Amino acid sequence: MTKPIELVIVTGMSGAGKTVAIQSFEDLGYFTIDNMPPTLLPKFIKLVEQSGETNKVALVVDMRSRLFFNEINAILDKIETNERVKVKILFLDATDGELVSRYKETRRSHPLASDGRVLDGITLERELLAPLKSLSQNVVDTTELTPRQLRQVLSEQFSSDDNKSSFRIEVVSFGFKYGLPLDADLVFDVRFLPNPYYKPELRDKTGLDKDVYDYVMGFEESESFYQHLLDLIEPILPGYQKEGKAILTIAVGCTGGQHRSTAFAHRLAEDLKANWSVNESHRDKDRRKETVNRS
Repeated sequence: MTKPIELVIVTGMSGAGKTVAIQSFEDLGYFTIDNMPPTLLPKFIKLVEQSGETNKVALVVDMRSRLFFNEINAILDKIETNERVKVKILFLDATDGELVSRYKETRRSHPLASDGRVLDGITLERELLAPLKSLSQNVVDTTELTPRQLRQVLSEQFSSDDNKSSFRIEVVSFGFKYGLPLDADLVFDVRFLPNPYYKPELRDKTGLDKDVYDYVMGFEESESFYQHLLDLIEPILPGYQKEGKAILTIAVGCTGGQHRSTAFAHRLAEDLKANWSVNESHRDKDRRKETVNRS
């Protein structure tokens, strides 16, 4: 049976955090659209049903679409009659003082106060949005929340068994001779270990081959370093997840990225997979062989 479409409409006061919210939903695996005109919602839902490519959708509808906003109630009523669509409205709010402060900090004009004070625009917007706020199943006051804390709140409210693993670990091996991975958060150097390159029978293989892997891991210093590495990494992963980080990239490097780093990255990825969502890649594993083939 096809899963029902989970539709989250993100709305609320301008400056209350809708941009952070829609980015958070994207990290949770939702298909997202910012500033969706309400009149297009029914047609968009039909397209989603027909495509069948996703069943989680989050849309920002705010006062930038104010020309269409007076029709929102009728449109929502129409969508809610569709048994295949589960609709939730997320309303983000903050105190007037906090919203004024945020507008002053960004030096942007309020969408409803182009010819007046920011506070006048906030007052008018609050009045216009009051009926929609009363319909919202989730109201979040962001006055005291940092962007990281808002992401955490939304993750707690909208995570399901399918997307609880939105925090993902990327384990990548690389060669220092080709430069550091630009997206690496943690970098570990294994160039101090014995190098299989100097074993003719291992030179053209990689750390994913059993004999190379066994050679790299067969030294006492290799095992000692790996256990210390694992003891360092495992306790800090929940902290990264709690901080709201979507992807943590752990890079392990050796000289060419073919033998030692590949073996270590593979072992680390396999061990972390027991408790985390992990993707393993080896950036430079075949680069030396490709260079030789081209010469």
